[in-house]
Amino acid sequence: MHVVRELLSAIRADLEMFMQNDFSVRSKREVILFSTSFRGLVYYRIYHSLYEKGHKFIAMYLYYRAKRKYIMDIHPAAKIESGIIIDHGMGVVIGSTAFVGKGTILYHGVTLGSKKIEKGKRHPTVGRNVFVGNHASILGDIKVGDHAVIGAHSVVLSNVPPFATVAGIPARIVKIGGGNG
Repeated sequence: MHVVRELLSAIRADLEMFMQNDFSVRSKREVILFSTSFRGLVYYRIYHSLYEKGHKFIAMYLYYRAKRKYIMDIHPAAKIESGIIIDHGMGVVIGSTAFVGKGTILYHGVTLGSKKIEKGKRHPTVGRNVFVGNHASILGDIKVGDHAVIGAHSVVLSNVPPFATVAGIPARIVKIGGGNG
């Protein structure tokens, strides 16, 4: 029962983030029924919970179904705090050792991936209240600090300090301070 409470709490926090930050929706019902990125995130919450409890086969099955249905590839082992938004989630890829902090907004086509195939931590750690623009790629075991802003189409290959704005290929700091939160 404790697991179900945690799961529902995380889903509620995600729903509240959508309501606070997506001005195109008029009601919670609208988000629940019509937002494919919210629904994909709910699927992740369920299969991640199963994965963490050792039910890896069913978790992988649901992961595969969600990936096909919502065109979002979020590995069951990835750790995503509650209270985030994946807006227009198509094409989002979040690797198995990635971490995403609460308050973060990821747009379509974002990749939190690895630079090379290896064991251990190989995906990024994205702090809290981070904004990641569409089609940005954050690659490798790097850290993106709290309140950072990643510009659209950027390729981030090194650590990003808190409150920094980065853009470009490869991404470079264009501003320190201000952030998105």
